[in-house]
Amino acid sequence: MAKTKPIFRCSACSHDVAKWVGKCPECGAWGTIDAVVAGPGVGSGGRVAMLPTTAAAPITQIDSRVTRARSTGVGELDRVLGGGVVPGAVVLLSGEPGVGKSTLLLEVAHRWATQRDERSLYVTAEESAGQVRLRADRTGAVHDRVYLASESDLAVVLGHVEQVRPTLVVVDSVQTMLAPDTDGAIGGVAQVRAVTAALTSLAKTRGIAVLLVGHVTKDGAVAGPRTLEHLVDVVLQFEGDKNSTLRMVRGVKNRFGSADEVGCFELNEQGITCVDDPSGLFLHHRTDSVPGTAITVAMDGKRPLLGEVQGLTVKTEIPQPRRAVSGLDYNRVAMVLAVLQSRGRVFLGRSDVYAATVGGMRLVEPAADLAIALAIASAEADVPLPPGWVILGEVGLAGEVRTITGLARRLAEAERLGFTTALVPPGLNSVKSTMQIHEVGDVRTAIRTSGIRAPRPTTTRGAG
Repeated sequence: MAKTKPIFRCSACSHDVAKWVGKCPECGAWGTIDAVVAGPGVGSGGRVAMLPTTAAAPITQIDSRVTRARSTGVGELDRVLGGGVVPGAVVLLSGEPGVGKSTLLLEVAHRWATQRDERSLYVTAEESAGQVRLRADRTGAVHDRVYLASESDLAVVLGHVEQVRPTLVVVDSVQTMLAPDTDGAIGGVAQVRAVTAALTSLAKTRGIAVLLVGHVTKDGAVAGPRTLEHLVDVVLQFEGDKNSTLRMVRGVKNRFGSADEVGCFELNEQGITCVDDPSGLFLHHRTDSVPGTAITVAMDGKRPLLGEVQGLTVKTEIPQPRRAVSGLDYNRVAMVLAVLQSRGRVFLGRSDVYAATVGGMRLVEPAADLAIALAIASAEADVPLPPGWVILGEVGLAGEVRTITGLARRLAEAERLGFTTALVPPGLNSVKSTMQIHEVGDVRTAIRTSGIRAPRPTTTRGAG
């Protein structure tokens, strides 16, 4: 009998190496290389050929209706998922502690049981059943067809699935579940991979939609092995500032639809609600125009969102004026200030400059450059921009205003919300809009078109 030769495989990324090493050459993880005995056999690669349990069928005979998306009852989540959750799909929702993951998925379980005569199972390994019931009472997510189990043992959870027979299972969270047949600590690489693989197999064989809650590291990445994201069908990222009620769900991976959609929610004491028109959260409505304010349209995935940029300049006597930024990219704002002074003749050498967004919005795309420039120029000149204006465009180091992506969709969103005039980059030939369009080729032209007259710098004549 031929002697079997062991191979060495990384438990984090499944990469094979010829001999044992301390660090995986593929993913860089330490201490994850284990010996795996390859069984003897015949055929390609020394493996034994086995008869399949189900024969392969022509693709024309495969019924695609069984994999159609079903609505979760939460409209903004359906938007990100591509119309709803597909039976047999595994969805991973990751986010920081306290952002509202459990509240959102409890609402999904409630809506799933309410809108159809089917059962949903909510499994929690982090809280007791009484704690989840208190949250359900507070958010109104109590229903006879919502089943609750406080378990951390994977085998017991599978037993609950056999008894309840749900069509939707929520597991909170995958890093706190224990696979009894797998070595390693709870939350470790081997445990997380084994739990996810078992739940994925359950979803595919039974046609059950499985929603997993995932923890994140301090860098914002999903905790656990990278294979966790490869095993699941959909990866969603739940974001939100603790100082704001706004929450956003972004698609990172989606095998059933687009991965660049975003859903907006508002988290409050009564639970979590969908925000169908989030642009209003980022706009500060006023009857009178105020110097230092400019409106722009940002693209978050495929969704246009109107945002307000505010600038403030204050004269100072210190040699190095202060630059403070909130909600914007600091390096991007520093570049815009340099272009304003060099190309736009807006001198800020003796002024503290503050730039921020409104409503907790974060603008990092270059399309907000021109709005930042005009907001700061407006603050320095103490002259407000005309009411009803929206500012769009990227600013280059030569002072030119460059074109941006999705311009037609941005203008349509601004027009829908009642804006009448747009300041845009040149070359707007294929975009149709009823708004009054001003095409500007550089920063100085944009300042002159908007009616801002920046004051000239005061010069001090030396003695002698």
